[in-house]
Amino acid sequence: MAPVQESLYGEKRRRRALFVDRDGTLNPDPGYLKDPARLELFRGVGDALRLVHDHGELVVCVTNQSGVERGFYTAEDVGRIHARLNELLAREKTRVDAFYFCPHHPDRGCACRKPGTQLFERAREELGLDLARSAIVGDRWLDIEAGRRLGLLTALVKNPGHEQAVERELAEHGCQPDLTAHSFAGAVARVLARG
Repeated sequence: MAPVQESLYGEKRRRRALFVDRDGTLNPDPGYLKDPARLELFRGVGDALRLVHDHGELVVCVTNQSGVERGFYTAEDVGRIHARLNELLAREKTRVDAFYFCPHHPDRGCACRKPGTQLFERAREELGLDLARSAIVGDRWLDIEAGRRLGLLTALVKNPGHEQAVERELAEHGCQPDLTAHSFAGAVARVLARG
């Protein structure tokens, strides 16, 4: 993977990325997912991520995993979930290019837990990303607020059964997404249509 590309004029050009949340966005959220065998992808995720790659963008997953500090699972368990996620995506000829996760409890007040932006900034430096030309798709206000702070195009997936709770959260925290959709694939299609 060559994250920083040379332009015709010799200057370095940073790449676009689609940042994605994990639980509730790429896969159903059973709560503190520890067992890779329980991981399932939402329908259309593979096709949507393949389309993102066809547009020349990287896919970067940024996820809060407070279950590590709570003692429900380990950082190694998170790594196994991410490996399994990419195994499932490989069957659909696509992948997540990089994973970043915050292991901390929400009460810690760390800068890496969304809506904090530290992990996004780390990805920007490590992968050579242009945040001004990038976007985020998530299912919670935390994703939308992190994206807003960074100037990303923000897209919210409205999962059936959780819409009212998510609307309340967004109103409480005074943030609104640029785009909404009722599926991950729909959100990605709307992001890519914005160019």
